Amino acid sequence: MINIVLYEPEIPGNTGNIMRTCAGTGARLHLIEPLGFSLEDKYIKRSGVNYIKHCDYTVYKNFDEFKEKNQGTFYYLTRYGKKPHTSFDYSDSNENIYFVFGKESTGIPKSILKDNLDYCMRMPMNNNIRALNLSNTVAIMVYEALRQQNYNDLLREEPFKGKDYLNK
Repeated sequence: MINIVLYEPEIPGNTGNIMRTCAGTGARLHLIEPLGFSLEDKYIKRSGVNYIKHCDYTVYKNFDEFKEKNQGTFYYLTRYGKKPHTSFDYSDSNENIYFVFGKESTGIPKSILKDNLDYCMRMPMNNNIRALNLSNTVAIMVYEALRQQNYNDLLREEPFKGKDYLNK
């Protein structure tokens, strides 16, 4: 199972986009408080459209509560990581894997990262920016794991207009 963990997310639009990604891929979302917004916020609903109801998510009071309630392999995305995100094996669809992302302004706390150096990763990029947008990074990670798992049971054809839509 693919799990997305947002440590103290601050921007409702990012979280709404991530909720939509999770709804469309079957990934679970874990939100660690404090959140920089209300989950009832109209901005969450706007970016998540009406797909939020299909997002399986849990809210935790803090990182310790999250760790106590979840088991599996934890990967930490940080600009300080030494390994690229593609250097890990996510191919076992029966394994609980957790991709942990930090808050938009400061990332994951150093106290968490330094205890997990072997599982810290970085998406390669040039020096023009500090980091990619959080929701984009989550989507990249979810689809890298899904690619390695051969996309599990996700649809390979467009379900609404039909597989022959372009041939009509």
